[in-house]
Amino acid sequence: QVQLVESGGGLVQAGGSLRLSCAASGSIFSIYVMYWYRQAPGKQRDFVASITSGGSTNYADSVKGRFTISRDNAENTVYLQMNSLKPEDTAVYYCNGEIQPIATAKNRYSYWGQGTQVTVSS
Repeated sequence: QVQLVESGGGLVQAGGSLRLSCAASGSIFSIYVMYWYRQAPGKQRDFVASITSGGSTNYADSVKGRFTISRDNAENTVYLQMNSLKPEDTAVYYCNGEIQPIATAKNRYSYWGQGTQVTVSS
């Protein structure tokens, strides 16, 4: 089975930086898209950034110019470099992968990590 594990969360001051990592392991044939989402207490889970197998990226307007998503295909790992952090960035950050687990699988599947807490203080 496929597992995604996030790491790198923590407490930082506004204006600071943090880099999150998400490592995928298990039965993986191909990763098509990797995503970062975040969810603040009492709020919906929102899209943050994505990166395709070809390296194309997309960002939520709220993080454009501040966050950078990247990947290491050899290690099945995606990163989120977060700069100029704001208190409103405080949330649990989740990694998501659109993954074909085996070559013969007829569908791509969505896998979620357990999340990592990011807290930005004023």
